[in-house]
Amino acid sequence: MRIRRILAAVIATAALAGLGLTGAATATAATATAQGAPSTVTPSECKQGGGTPAINEDGNYCKGGTQDGQQID
Repeated sequence: MRIRRILAAVIATAALAGLGLTGAATATAATATAQGAPSTVTPSECKQGGGTPAINEDGNYCKGGTQDGQQID
């Protein structure tokens, strides 16, 4: 009887640990998909997001705001 309880506890723990691992993997995959490749934005989109278009600097990137680090088209 005691062995069955221990075995049930071990199986339940393994099942919960497995759910935790799949949840972490799903969250990581979702984050990677959300980031994706850098996109380009227009200067007005950069300003609307609260950033400043740095057109004269190398790379022409948006500085600050929600579009921070994205290249300006």
